[in-house]
Amino acid sequence: MSEATKRHREETRAPVLAARNVVRRFGGLVAVNDVSFDVRAGEILGLIGPNGAGKTTMFDVLAGSILPTSGEIFLNGARVSGEAAHLRIGRGLGRTFQIPRPLPNLTLIENIMLAAQGQAGEKLLANFVTPWRVATQERAARTKALELLELVTLTHLAHEPARVLSGGQRKLLELARVMMADPAIILLDEPAAGVNASLLEVIIDRIRDINARGITFLLIEHNIDMVTRLCHRVLVMASGQLLSEGTAEEVARDPRVIEAYLGGAA
Repeated sequence: MSEATKRHREETRAPVLAARNVVRRFGGLVAVNDVSFDVRAGEILGLIGPNGAGKTTMFDVLAGSILPTSGEIFLNGARVSGEAAHLRIGRGLGRTFQIPRPLPNLTLIENIMLAAQGQAGEKLLANFVTPWRVATQERAARTKALELLELVTLTHLAHEPARVLSGGQRKLLELARVMMADPAIILLDEPAAGVNASLLEVIIDRIRDINARGITFLLIEHNIDMVTRLCHRVLVMASGQLLSEGTAEEVARDPRVIEAYLGGAA
């Protein structure tokens, strides 16, 4: 199959997540200015740009942490522009954060189990009326949590409190926790930040493994080497606008990107 044919097939895949003419203002500041793009099913899409470009605000709008001033967000074809973050999780959108904040006194397995969706035991009455159902779901959640800990290479710490983890291990735990909700797409906020080189390789491998299962990724990242190695396409934002789109090599050659990052220096 030719590269042109492959690219055509990728470009015609239905988007899992789509932004259409998104604007987000904070008073007189326009943090995101008329941004539109698609995240295609099965891809790893990078979102890069200099500090203050509007990347994190765009992530917050996509995740439902804040609502757009105008424009539309679509998730698996459904308009979700006005929906809160927890409703988007139920639709298959997961998100990690630049600084993970697990519950420090709970074990790793307990932290992951908290992310299980649709648990009967969350309703007080069910614990008395259908305790067998609650127990069955809890056993299944524990089994799944252990499988996810194995996926992120943290099985040996399953019953340790989360406070013992390093920064890189917390990123891996958060990845396992978001997987517990069975997402179709995961928004990754700077997965390389504060991570040592050896654990960064583990994180890159785990993202690839999860993507191979059919899960889509959109990631913000300043580590350009990681973006180049992982991402099928790259979006570049600057001053709240979408500046460039293409492969990592294509955007690196774009004079507008060079200008945004280096002030015109070659």
